[in-house]
Amino acid sequence: MAASPGPEACQAISKISLKTTTITRAELVAAGAFKTPAGVAMSKLPAFCRVAGVLKPSSDSNILFEVWMPAAGWNGKFQGMGNGGFAGAIEYAQLGLSLSGGYATASTDTGHEAGGTDATWALDHPEKITDFGYRAIHETAVDAKAIIRAFYGEPAKRAYFSSCSNGGRQALMEAQRYPEDYDGIIAGAPANYWTHLLANAAWDQKALSEDGSYIPYKKLHAIQEAALAACDALDGVKDGVIENPARCHFDPGVLLCKGEESDSCLTAPQVTALKKLYAGGHNSHGQIFPGYSPGGEAEMGGWAVWITGPAPEKSLLYAFGTQYYKNMVFDNANWDYHTFDADRDVKARTSKPGI
Repeated sequence: MAASPGPEACQAISKISLKTTTITRAELVAAGAFKTPAGVAMSKLPAFCRVAGVLKPSSDSNILFEVWMPAAGWNGKFQGMGNGGFAGAIEYAQLGLSLSGGYATASTDTGHEAGGTDATWALDHPEKITDFGYRAIHETAVDAKAIIRAFYGEPAKRAYFSSCSNGGRQALMEAQRYPEDYDGIIAGAPANYWTHLLANAAWDQKALSEDGSYIPYKKLHAIQEAALAACDALDGVKDGVIENPARCHFDPGVLLCKGEESDSCLTAPQVTALKKLYAGGHNSHGQIFPGYSPGGEAEMGGWAVWITGPAPEKSLLYAFGTQYYKNMVFDNANWDYHTFDADRDVKARTSKPGI
C-alpha cells in the first residue's frame, strides 16, 4: 500500500498546472456519507481526496470531471470510468465502488450535462461531439494521472478502464486511439460502430412504422415460443435456449394470422417487419449491421425496452437513433426517421469526424 498523504496534499492539488484544465475543487472528504452535487447520498465511503475540474481542449469544450483518491490504503492503481447512453453526467456511483476497492478513480460527463437519451447538446456543436466521441475520456485519463501523482508523490503503478454499452465504445476508442492511457481495458457490451449500429436503429424503427407493422409487447411471447419450437432442439437438448442462433432459420410466416388477429399471431405487415428485424439493415452495399437472433424476444429488458418498446416510437433504439441523426448527423432537429435512406444516411455520418 502507498503512503497516506495528509490533508494539505489534497488542498495543494488546486495549485498544480494542467494544460487545458482548471481545478475547481480539491478537498479531503471524511469517511462515511457523501452527497453528490445532485443531493444523492452515498454511504460507507472511505476518506478520500476529491478533486473536480473543467477541461477545455477546444473553444466549445466544457468537460466536467472528478478524481477520487483514497486518503489511506491506496492499492497503487488507477481506474477510469465510462458512461452509458449519450453520457451527460459524472458517474458517482461507479466512483464510489472503485474508491471502496482501493483505487484512485476518475469520471467525466464527456462535455455536456443531459439525460442519457438526450443528444440535443450536439446540434451544431462538432467540438462537443468530438469531446463525447473520444476526447473527454482521453483528456480525463491524462489529467487524472497527473493529479494522482501530485497527491501521492508517485504515479499509479497500473491504469485500467472498465465500462459497458457506450462505455464499452469508449473503451474501444481508448484502445484504438490512445493505447498508452491504460494498461488494461474491459470493453463490456460495447455499443460500437455507431455509423452502422444507429443506422440499424433507424432501419428497425422505420420497419415498425409501416401501416400495421408495429409489434406490441403482448405478441412477443408468441414469437419467442415459435422461435424456440423451431430451433431449441437443434443442439439435441430442449432447454429453452437456442444454443447456436446461426443454425436457426426460423420463419416468422408460421405466425401469420389465419383468421381474426390475436396476441398469438401476426398480421402480414408484422411478419414483414419481423423479418426485417431479424435480417438487419441493408443497403446497396450489403448488410449495414447484423439483425437480432431469434429466441429471446420476450425476455425481460430486451425487445420490449430496446426494439419494439411499450408503444410505437417509445423504444430506446428509437430514442438513440433519432437523436443521433437529428443532432450528430444532419444538424436538423426536425429530421424524420421515416425519411431514412440506408445508402445516403449511412454515408452522411461516415463522412464526418468525431465518433
